[in-house]
Amino acid sequence: MRVQFVLTEVLHGLRRNLSMVVSVVLVTFVSLAFVGAAALIQKQVNKLQDDWYNLVEVSVFLCPDGSTAPTCAAGEASQAQIDSLRRVIDDELGSEVAKVYFESKADAFAAFQKRYPDGYQGTQLTEDDMQASFRLKLADPSHYEVVADVLQGRDGVEVVEDQRAVFQPLFLALNRLSMLAAGLAVVMLMTAVLLITTTIRLSAVSRRRETGIMRLVGASNLFVQLPFLLEGAIAAVVGSLLAVGGLWLGVRYLVTDWLEKSVNWVAYVSTGDVLAVAPLLVGIAVALAVVSSVVTLNRYTRV
Repeated sequence: MRVQFVLTEVLHGLRRNLSMVVSVVLVTFVSLAFVGAAALIQKQVNKLQDDWYNLVEVSVFLCPDGSTAPTCAAGEASQAQIDSLRRVIDDELGSEVAKVYFESKADAFAAFQKRYPDGYQGTQLTEDDMQASFRLKLADPSHYEVVADVLQGRDGVEVVEDQRAVFQPLFLALNRLSMLAAGLAVVMLMTAVLLITTTIRLSAVSRRRETGIMRLVGASNLFVQLPFLLEGAIAAVVGSLLAVGGLWLGVRYLVTDWLEKSVNWVAYVSTGDVLAVAPLLVGIAVALAVVSSVVTLNRYTRV
């Protein structure tokens, strides 16, 4: 009997404040869509970092003729300096470096001819214009600084470069996009809280007679407030489910069916990632509804 009464009150409340309930659903949908988008963007950044950072190398460029670097005062790197660097890499960086490849000037020239058969910007270079280098595949790409500290400044080394710097602008842009989405989500969530609070307050004011009668017959605060709590929770959960559905459709048709087929060498977020984020979105919706409803109801319905 009590369950039936509560459900009846919930349905009556939803019908009485239908326009406000729809507003709560829509604002919750938009705000949680931003929250989910921020989470998915961050997941995408992590996927790209995991894939691309494992592919990049640390390049140790050796001194060419005419270099002004202090470590190149003796001119082009000698064979003795190259051998010394290889020993340093093997002995001092053995645990950091997974693979070592030495690219001689001849190797660099062959790679240049393959990439630029007609010359670079109309200029034909020769083997003497090339620069020898060590290419180091790191066991952990995040330990670049350890390798750089050991090799930078040694005789015969002009510069040590980390190819990760090529991808940093992209990751920086994606991280900023994620922060922007999160900021918009916070603003929209605040709007959702205000709407939920307003909806519950209007519902409580319009039903003061019913709640007064319930108090007179000895109903507890929980029993009086439960219909209002359920109204807010239902509206918020519906909004969160719409957000999950919108994100799932977006990833399914924009990422999986279109972007992934157009650019297939990048690891993308999937619909599985959306489903992994879904419990978080529903949990946020329920928490917002419950907290805002309790604060409002304690003022308008508490005995």
